[in-house]
Amino acid sequence: MTNMGNRFLPVILAIVLVVLQAQLWLGRGSIPVVAELERKVQEQKQANDKARLVNEQLSAEINDLKEGLNMVEERARNELGMVKPNEIYVQIAK
Repeated sequence: MTNMGNRFLPVILAIVLVVLQAQLWLGRGSIPVVAELERKVQEQKQANDKARLVNEQLSAEINDLKEGLNMVEERARNELGMVKPNEIYVQIAK
């Protein structure tokens, strides 16, 4: 009995090794699948970086426009005495 068990042990170990190797190279978490997913992650990171840069540029443009309009309004009020609709301008002379 032990002699027969000694014969089947290498065969069983070889089968287990083949199954593990097949999963490593062909299965769901195989090396090629993981490599492809890593490539996709890097592509997405690059796309995110580009989108972040565009968002920062747009945000800077929006802030410039907001500050620009506020500056124009402030100059118009101070230098030209302009007022908004339904607003009463009061000037106190010293």
